[in-house]
Amino acid sequence: MAENWDYTLQAPYYKYRPNYPQKVIDCIIEYGNLSLIDNFEVADIGAGTGNLSVLLAKYPCFIKAVEPTKAMSDIGKERTKNLKQITWIDADGYNTTLSDDSFDLVAFGSSFNVLDRNKALHETGRILKKNGVFSCLWNHRDLNDGFQKEVEAIIKEIIPDYERGIRRQDQREVIENSNLFTDIMYMEMDFNFKQTLENYIKAWKSVKNKYWDLATPEGEKIFNRICDKIYAKLPDEFFVKYTCRTWNGKCKK
Repeated sequence: MAENWDYTLQAPYYKYRPNYPQKVIDCIIEYGNLSLIDNFEVADIGAGTGNLSVLLAKYPCFIKAVEPTKAMSDIGKERTKNLKQITWIDADGYNTTLSDDSFDLVAFGSSFNVLDRNKALHETGRILKKNGVFSCLWNHRDLNDGFQKEVEAIIKEIIPDYERGIRRQDQREVIENSNLFTDIMYMEMDFNFKQTLENYIKAWKSVKNKYWDLATPEGEKIFNRICDKIYAKLPDEFFVKYTCRTWNGKCKK
């Protein structure tokens, strides 16, 4: 089931999360032969505060950054105000308000999981050109790496039934079953991100899930219990190991 799109409380903390590796974006561009297209057209769905749009703006392209949460897009607009190829659109992944057969790339950076994926794929198919590229990607913390095992143990101690949901699942089946895409490509890349303990906790505040809703006293209490234990376990500065994972397909039309 899709989560609620309202990420107002999480928006100020997105800057503490790592961005996607530029090499992964390069590979997506190469996969779609997008560098051969003059000023190719991109729709960044669930653009948030602009993480993916900023990386894509390094290419000769025009970007529609589609984001329904005003607190997110306000930050994104300020962040990208000097990047004239980015236009912000107040819409969501079910009704992007974008034209049919108009885009060379439709990308979901850490947003595909908050939608009904089948509906989002059909909207993607509508706005993509023939052979245009669908891409979804996430940065996943390596849960088996060093201190992150301890963090997982802390979470499971306080929330025994904690699950990570759709964002950690293999996306191939839902993409294939849509019958909209071909030449599906999966790719992953490890990277390390230097983080302070204070900013690591702030990055956790960017997470929206059903286990700790920071808009409620109960959710805030659970989150603070987790953070107290993390503060007691982790050093003041460290590297966090991530794996960026991306699934891609080309629109059949």
